[in-house]
Amino acid sequence: MLLGVHDACFPLDPDGDSGHGSPYSSTGREFLRFAAELGFTGVQFGPQGRTSPANASPYDGTLFAKSTLSVAPGPLARDDRWQGLLPDKALAALTVSRSAHADRRADHARAWRTQPALLRTAFAQFTQRFPADSPLAREFAAFQRDQADWLSWDSQFHALAVQHGTLDWRRWPSPDKHLWTPSLGEEAACARRREEIAEKHAGEITFAAFCQFLVHTQHASLRQELNGLGLKLYGDLQTGVSHTDLWRYGSLFLSNYRMGAPPSRTNPDGQPWGYPVLDPLGYAAHDDATPAELPGARFVRARVLKMLEEFDGLRIDHPHGLIYPWVYRVDDPHPLHAVQHGARLFAAPDLPDHPDLARYAIVRRSDLAPHPHHPRYADDWVRKLSEEQIDRHGALFSILVDTLASKGGKVEDIACEVLSTCPLPLAAVLARHGLGRFRVVQKANPANRRDPYRTATAEPSDWVMLGTHDTPPIWNVFDQWKTSDFIAEWARYLASRLEPALERQTPLANRLSRDPVQFRQAYFADLFLGPARNVSIFFPDLFGMKEIYNRPGVVHPDNWTLRVPPDYARIYRSRCEVGQALDLAGALAMALRARSGSPSPHDGLIAALERESRRPGRT
Repeated sequence: MLLGVHDACFPLDPDGDSGHGSPYSSTGREFLRFAAELGFTGVQFGPQGRTSPANASPYDGTLFAKSTLSVAPGPLARDDRWQGLLPDKALAALTVSRSAHADRRADHARAWRTQPALLRTAFAQFTQRFPADSPLAREFAAFQRDQADWLSWDSQFHALAVQHGTLDWRRWPSPDKHLWTPSLGEEAACARRREEIAEKHAGEITFAAFCQFLVHTQHASLRQELNGLGLKLYGDLQTGVSHTDLWRYGSLFLSNYRMGAPPSRTNPDGQPWGYPVLDPLGYAAHDDATPAELPGARFVRARVLKMLEEFDGLRIDHPHGLIYPWVYRVDDPHPLHAVQHGARLFAAPDLPDHPDLARYAIVRRSDLAPHPHHPRYADDWVRKLSEEQIDRHGALFSILVDTLASKGGKVEDIACEVLSTCPLPLAAVLARHGLGRFRVVQKANPANRRDPYRTATAEPSDWVMLGTHDTPPIWNVFDQWKTSDFIAEWARYLASRLEPALERQTPLANRLSRDPVQFRQAYFADLFLGPARNVSIFFPDLFGMKEIYNRPGVVHPDNWTLRVPPDYARIYRSRCEVGQALDLAGALAMALRARSGSPSPHDGLIAALERESRRPGRT
């Protein structure tokens, strides 16, 4: 049972908060201890990469470097290991400049203004007070050696962004803008330029590396603490590639296509994400080259290895991107039109509007839907696959699974974000590895027995959840249902799940329809009735919050800003008492009673959970 919460969402730290939450602050750690006490067995972070002042989405962040906005200032001043890298007056200044809504909303603009200055103060203290043979300096040097594969070029990117005054490397002069993707004959000149940058900007490069050292060290400390509490830490392997990473790895991607989401039940218009698409020739076996030797495969393996150094499990964001991506042309001036008329990268053997994709086709025309007007994005566009075709679709995903196994991980440590669409190639690859999908119950049609979002249709390997970071909080949804027939439909479905005796299902459905508190409790209990063994809860659903965290496909000033309220424990207790928060104890008791019957071998546990559910002022 995972609690989902992104870095920026963590509660305000009164000891020093730049406008961006941090799991590494004292209040962040207290919140995670609270989660452990509630019974969660793991925590799901969002992507932790560095974003930009203009785009706060963690799903557009860097793949290797962490966001230094997540560095918790308080420990740098208070904890013994950091020996006062930040003076008290620096923390006091943060409190004075805090916005009026800092306790409820992250302020990314303020964080980008204040956090770099704090980190420069810490770096100045470090260079002045810690000689090369001091323990902290030796630890920093070891970090630089261990992470050199990505840290060296990322730090150079930072130095060049400072020099040129912009993070947009496309506006840099040559050769800096194509330092890692030189044209034929320019390789030697670019190599010399990289050496020149390393010498000329050594101070700025070291500062960038030091900031990464701080956030990585704080992360390692937190993971150790969480493991001691019995909490597994899950990381989010995003499908997108950041602008920074494209500067370094641009040669690995197709130049004429981008990845997006096709029209679907979740997104009827589709979404032109603009994410780069890995060139299959860089990871698929060909010309006597094994996938392990190819640059695209090494890139994916390096990403997974770094995440496994930092997390106990992985959430795979949009695994379609690894297995069966939907792509669209970059030469179409209208991205929405382009994505709506895109195609599957590996399932376009002869499309007249996508002739360039034929070379990547894994399937044949005879494997596809026979009707010429059948939607290309439909789950049944591909009708049949051979074992060899499944192998080829799963080339990148196999790298992920094999890398996990090499580090002692289990396939059960992977959660795949498969929502409304699960086409045959994706389903076949996941089935080969014994992996399930997401069942987002707020999207379910309870009257449709085949609806993929119903918990009753789940498999044991699936993950069930009330919503995700891209859906409205369930409490918002409940308000919308008050004026619809959905409550009665849901009540009948829940009664069939909770009451095995047919003659008692209709009276129970009637009670649930009339009593909003009992209805919500039954709705929550349904998460735990099985057969899915995994439950994920995003933090607004836990606390009864109605504010939307993210509106997918829409630029909105409130996106990615919602925070856990600082008085979360009091709010949770008081709202549970009136049925306005997710009462875990009550939901678990109801589910356990329904699953085990009466009398039950678990009667003692059920009674204890019910007492906890009813107890005023509980913690």
